[in-house]
Amino acid sequence: MSTLNESHIQRIFDKLDEDGDGLVSLDELKELLDKIGACTGLDELQSLVGKTSLNFIDFLFFYEAMVKKNNEEKIKEDNMNINDNSLEDDLVEAFKVFDLNGDGFISCEELQKVLSRLGLWDEKEGSDCKNMIHMYDTNLDGVLDFEEFKNMMLVSKS
Repeated sequence: MSTLNESHIQRIFDKLDEDGDGLVSLDELKELLDKIGACTGLDELQSLVGKTSLNFIDFLFFYEAMVKKNNEEKIKEDNMNINDNSLEDDLVEAFKVFDLNGDGFISCEELQKVLSRLGLWDEKEGSDCKNMIHMYDTNLDGVLDFEEFKNMMLVSKS
């Protein structure tokens, strides 16, 4: 599912809001979901949304939640498709290259040192390894464990 900007979402909302009352009913939302192949029952949609109609802000949150859910499912699916042990072995070896002290985590300092050795780090460009790590640090501990590293490599590969 590609992400849309807020003006696109507003146009979709306005199209769905046929009576112009500023609300999209669950029936109207279900019609849209059916059209895009994301069929669901009204009862399931009601329990998912928790309301009988959505204003624009609710609709925006619903859209963002669906995008996040879809992205998480894609990552899980990609991870499940790794049946090749050599790929897993390669990822373990790559992780070891970055985990300089062998503690099972890649810190900002370790990332910067390895990227510098590889000629891929340029402090003049204002690169920030903390931001690089933060993008994939799902448990927000400031370092990458092997699973986070693996997810980063698989997402980057796609």
